Amino acid sequence: MTVLLLEDEYPAAERLQRQLLQAAPEAQVLAVLDSVAATLQWLDHNPAPDLILSDIQLADGLSLEVFEQAVVRSPVIFTTAYDAYAIRAFRANSVDYLLKPVKLLELQAALAKLREWRTTTAPTPPAQRLEHLLDSLPRAERPYKTRFLVRHGEQLLPLPAAQVAWFQSRHETTTLVAQDGRRFVVDYTLEQLESLLDPRQFFRLNRQFLAQLPAVQRLHPHFNGKLLLELHPAPSEEVLVSREKAGALKQWLEG
Repeated sequence: MTVLLLEDEYPAAERLQRQLLQAAPEAQVLAVLDSVAATLQWLDHNPAPDLILSDIQLADGLSLEVFEQAVVRSPVIFTTAYDAYAIRAFRANSVDYLLKPVKLLELQAALAKLREWRTTTAPTPPAQRLEHLLDSLPRAERPYKTRFLVRHGEQLLPLPAAQVAWFQSRHETTTLVAQDGRRFVVDYTLEQLESLLDPRQFFRLNRQFLAQLPAVQRLHPHFNGKLLLELHPAPSEEVLVSREKAGALKQWLEG
């Protein structure tokens, strides 16, 4: 089984490849692509893979744009931290829709669904496919994380997520910075926090920073289309947003 993997976060791509080889040892990953543009070019010059395993958010936009701009007949398993794209994903040959962090058992179940889909001669009615897809999502609205238990000396303190300004990942350590400037080390990666926190309030700025809306004070144009951000409290180093993510950031800030 040939697989095209779309993922803009290197650690997530590595993890997904390991899980894929555990779930389907016969799988051959043809390429790992991190952008809509690179995917459209790849699909234009290569035979269709047996499966596309795709994150929703890529470096330069939503992977759903690929399926809206090109005729893609390969089945797709989407992975994402956001529920909101389920219906658009359904329209794009979606076999399943897995919420991050992806669990091995869920990936195995999705691949089993793909094999069953292939052995069925008649196409599954759209309504049934939609029902199956929605069944794969949480039945109730998924609650987002609302507080953290942080260590302060010998004590543990509950800290509401609303009081978080931003998170920084550095040297494999994630630091929570509160709006009043207090700093706490937390046992989460930025990727895990992305899936746990409300995306309407928190945005992944780059590989090092994840910020909450009130912390973003100003945006300054930078070289090559990048943005230089002012955060409050101010971090000790520059916070740059790539040209590819600049548009998504502006859209998020506008609400």
